[in-house]
Amino acid sequence: MREGELVHAVVPSPNFGKRQLPITMVVLHYTEMQPVEQALGKLINPESEVSAHYLISETGTVTQLVAEARRAWHAGVSCWRGITDVNSASIGIELDHPGHAGGYREFSEAQINSLVPLLAAIIEDYDIPRANVVGHSDVAPARKLDPGELFPWDRLAEYGLCLPKPEKLELGDPFQNDGAFMLALERFGYDITDATAAVEAFQRRWRPEIIDGAIDGQVGAILFQLLLDRDRGLTR
Repeated sequence: MREGELVHAVVPSPNFGKRQLPITMVVLHYTEMQPVEQALGKLINPESEVSAHYLISETGTVTQLVAEARRAWHAGVSCWRGITDVNSASIGIELDHPGHAGGYREFSEAQINSLVPLLAAIIEDYDIPRANVVGHSDVAPARKLDPGELFPWDRLAEYGLCLPKPEKLELGDPFQNDGAFMLALERFGYDITDATAAVEAFQRRWRPEIIDGAIDGQVGAILFQLLLDRDRGLTR
């Protein structure tokens, strides 16, 4: 278990297994349960068969549930950049939050203040690429919405903890049709089995002002810039 000022409590969950892959990702979730004790109860209940490595309350308390060396059960059926066993390759962090079903709102300042140093330590310890710090909706777009359009990705990006939204769209939208966009979206990392859900997940992360599942020139330009920057080695 991780020790020190980053973790305030350890409540072991029995819901874990053996990793089959090295740690190369972090997946951020919201609990969609309140109070936090309800979420904690589920994450440590063997009958629920779900868990995460960390749970951060809205007041900023960080509780570790599963050792990082173990495979927690947080991502479910998911895929990112061709990895289909996301649980084996990732560390899962649950954020205490009512979610879209319970009155979606901004995340608390105390919670993000606790997330930032924990995430920074994990990224440094495992040399995790910024492009692999993702939301549950990124790895499971057909099933999940979390952490959602109000999550402060821009703040994490300021600290170098995730990819920033491209500020300059150099070449606009080069995709001649929706099929070309979807192939590029898959190349970036998304599962495009459900095309509309995949586009909505991309919008939720990169253009949260409008989430309609429609492929337009703006989302095309954003995706192309992300791919261009990655090919230049600028977005690891």
